[in-house]
Amino acid sequence: MAVSDRNQHQFNLSKCKVAILATNGFEESELMSPLAALKAAGADVSIVSIEKSADSIRGWSDGNWSGKTVKVDGTVPNTKADSFDALMLPGGVMNPDKLRTNTDAVSFVRDFFSAGKPVAAICHAPWLVVEAGAAGGRRMTSYPSIRTDVTNAGATWVDESVVTDRGLVTSRSPKDLADFNVKMVEEFSEGAHARQHA
Repeated sequence: MAVSDRNQHQFNLSKCKVAILATNGFEESELMSPLAALKAAGADVSIVSIEKSADSIRGWSDGNWSGKTVKVDGTVPNTKADSFDALMLPGGVMNPDKLRTNTDAVSFVRDFFSAGKPVAAICHAPWLVVEAGAAGGRRMTSYPSIRTDVTNAGATWVDESVVTDRGLVTSRSPKDLADFNVKMVEEFSEGAHARQHA
């Protein structure tokens, strides 16, 4: 049975506060689809960005600026991981590449791992897991082009639609969103993981 065939609605996130960390250039489907799945499960979701003056961020879709904008609820370092129960990281190429060079964004991600909180990352977003020093010893997947980055950080890379390892959920690309969303909601419903690490 495929992961996406399971009933994700059995998991209730009504007491779960989730941060989605993103900036301009996020892959539209990789933010909007998980956002919808989280809200459908009852989660309280906030969009966190690095743009100090921006009140919204713009998506990327099919090789073009999509025109789709998302309201920003807070920015790092003014928003702390302590305020949330879980973290979702959408991909795209530009979005995680910008985030991984921002020390406040990387610290924000690392704080979730240090606290044992679940994290979900899709496509190129595992770059942030690598940058936060949380990839070592894990089983992970990602967009194939960053496989070497993931393995060089000490993870075991596998070619699967979704991989879960000690509170970290990873997927390869938008084609895996159905499986990714189900496992993300499930992991977030379980809360902090004792074996999560940064």
